Amino acid sequence: MVRLKDIAQIVGVSVMTVSKALRDEPDVSAATKAKIKQLALDMGYVPDSSAQGLRTKTTKLFGLLIPSTTNPIYARIMFAIEERAHELGYDLLVAHTHNLPEREDACLRRLLSRRVDGLFITPVYRFEAEARIYQEILNRKIPTILLGSPAPFCRNFPAIEIEELVASYNVTKHLLALGHRKIAYLTGPATAPWAHERFEGYRRALREAGIDLDDKLVFQSGNTIEDGIKAARQMLNENCQPTAIQAVSDFVAIGCANTLLQQGIKIPAEVSLAGFGNILTAEHYQIPLTTVSQPKYRLGNAAVEAMMGLIQGEPRPIKRLSAELIERKSTAAPASAKS
Repeated sequence: MVRLKDIAQIVGVSVMTVSKALRDEPDVSAATKAKIKQLALDMGYVPDSSAQGLRTKTTKLFGLLIPSTTNPIYARIMFAIEERAHELGYDLLVAHTHNLPEREDACLRRLLSRRVDGLFITPVYRFEAEARIYQEILNRKIPTILLGSPAPFCRNFPAIEIEELVASYNVTKHLLALGHRKIAYLTGPATAPWAHERFEGYRRALREAGIDLDDKLVFQSGNTIEDGIKAARQMLNENCQPTAIQAVSDFVAIGCANTLLQQGIKIPAEVSLAGFGNILTAEHYQIPLTTVSQPKYRLGNAAVEAMMGLIQGEPRPIKRLSAELIERKSTAAPASAKS
């Protein structure tokens, strides 16, 4: 292994000068810096990050905890965080919770054991008001940014989140503007604050239109294609016959669409359908899906900027990013309005 001492002997300078040159310190001449850097490159010198960490009391590591990279929403956010962190000289350690609290706990402890300089967390939501691991992170004063809506157990951490309520409200307003008055809603996980905000946006738009919320048009779902299939089957079995369906996510919408199409129900001729998220599949589905485009890359960038503020002692408040309604071919005026 090539050491600083080896480079210093060849160049004929001190180990300290080599170290300063590689760190680009100003008190080493440009010519000497260039010679040392080229020699280090030719010899294959690799800095010892552990030794650097002991000197600076930093590791240049961030920890990122997300449900799964199989979800394109989180994959895009992760890509943005990794890109910006790389530009700033940080590496990223990624772990997946699969939405399991016990796995989240284990993953966070492993990241803490690696002495990460900061944590980005998409929380595993739960009904409990407290979670011990989050209190430990708070006590250790580890810079932490939440990716998504805070819940009672993680309310003391800054967050970067989407304007969920406003975006969902805009989807419902879009369906109302087309002439729909009987709009079914497929809800998200009961523990997730973002799901509650999206449902509240739907409820608020109906109320403003003078339409009472009909519990018979609300179906408990989750956040997967399978959840959408189950919710759609229940809706069909109950024969509530909505003219439009608003799903809490694109995954749920696609599962619902698959079920409707299998039953010979035409989208949007017989029923309109809208999702939330704007995953790639939504645009390229057999009936391109009307949805909300979440600013995934922008969220990742904003999270890193907020993290750097925390590290530099400049706490940032919760930041909400706007999301855009994308109108595609899955929504249209109800058949009754066309005739």
